[in-house]
Amino acid sequence: MADRHNRDFERPRAPLPEPLPIATVDSHAHIEIITNTAPDSQEVADVIAEAKSVNVDRIVQVGYSAKQSQWCVAAAEKWNTSVLAAVALHPNEAPIVEDLEGDWAVIAELAKHPRVRAIGETGLDYFRTPPELRARQQESFKWHIELAKRTGKALVIHDRDSHDDVLSVLLEVGAPNNVIFHCFSGGVEMAKICIERGYILSFAGTLTFKNAPELREAVKLVPINQLLVETDSPFLAPMPHRGAGNTPAQIANIVRAMAVERVSDIGEMAFALSNNADRIFGSFAP
Repeated sequence: MADRHNRDFERPRAPLPEPLPIATVDSHAHIEIITNTAPDSQEVADVIAEAKSVNVDRIVQVGYSAKQSQWCVAAAEKWNTSVLAAVALHPNEAPIVEDLEGDWAVIAELAKHPRVRAIGETGLDYFRTPPELRARQQESFKWHIELAKRTGKALVIHDRDSHDDVLSVLLEVGAPNNVIFHCFSGGVEMAKICIERGYILSFAGTLTFKNAPELREAVKLVPINQLLVETDSPFLAPMPHRGAGNTPAQIANIVRAMAVERVSDIGEMAFALSNNADRIFGSFAP
């Protein structure tokens, strides 16, 4: 994601929320953008420790380029009770890399690592990718779907302004057992389609934004076993801290928002989301 991930995210971080009563998982984060340091740095340790202080004790560190996916694997090796990795070329990255097949080879090799538990984030993004590059983007998406099926790992989908084509490609190629719509951005009708197909919907801080009533309606519909929570940090800090730097600790605020919309107990919600993450990604233990 060359244009997005090169932006300066040295902005004040959102304050730490009240701890959750039950430990749970951030299913999608980009710690290296938060810290801009090596995977074994003290800064990364601090992000993990802050999350644990509010009972967010596990993080899925998600890839978007060949080089950054290597960072994800190194972080999962170093922090081997707290971090798992996902690896992929982001849909905005795939159309512009110089050697697409070479980068695919890197991702395929990384995918063999035992602490890589998902292929992602892949998918389609028609907001940033012009029409002339979308065929290459779709080709890369299909390649990642096949990799997820070959490796038996979950597929993490980025979908922006491309709902119909993402759903069509999944039908055309055949979806893996676990399909996760990261930072779900569809409305009620798309949620119903995803639920029927057995896909997992992961909700981020956008759920709390004033201009997202459809997300709040959608989250009410999702069966509890098809639900995940994420920060997509350092992006999308939840209200009332929208615009601040996001970190995995903010999962606590998002879980509370989900519990309110679903009229659920916060502890029960955190427990269910934790169980779902363990089922989909496997144990975080070394």
